[in-house]
Amino acid sequence: MNKILYKPFSIAFSVAGGVAAGIVFKQIWKRLSGEEEAPQATSQEYGWGEVLAAAALQGAIFAVVKAAIDRGGAAGVRRVTGDWPD
Repeated sequence: MNKILYKPFSIAFSVAGGVAAGIVFKQIWKRLSGEEEAPQATSQEYGWGEVLAAAALQGAIFAVVKAAIDRGGAAGVRRVTGDWPD
């Protein structure tokens, strides 16, 4: 039963986390590069180094945010129900 209740909240928080991670990435990229937007993989005006650096940074930020949200959600469920969701 806990898993049934946990799943909708998990999905909603994951979506919100993705939005938050995108905002954080844009701010960090702007500070590091001085540009408003990160390069797209198919942008001709950027070299491999910039494109791959942007992708690596974005992936790292998204992974950390996802792990924090998933872990925090599971810990919250355990606090409320006494059981860790699987």
